[in-house]
Amino acid sequence: MVRGQVQGVGYRAACCSRAQDLGLSGWVRNRPDGSVEIEAEGSPLELTELRLWCEKGPAEAVVNSVASSQVAATGADWFEVRR
Repeated sequence: MVRGQVQGVGYRAACCSRAQDLGLSGWVRNRPDGSVEIEAEGSPLELTELRLWCEKGPAEAVVNSVASSQVAATGADWFEVRR
């Protein structure tokens, strides 16, 4: 979960692009409370790289916090933006 000024700044599209570049599977979506939710699966190294990217986001974003938790893998082989 990413909180801050993360909606309306291209965060989802940029996150999706970065996750795809890292070879991760999963999705990213806006939440009604103004945060962005990301579910990603892949190797620990690539997940760490995505987390580090999420802490900064695209240039227009202002990230206040990133909270993570572990969920069961789905086995998906794509990363997408959800609405």
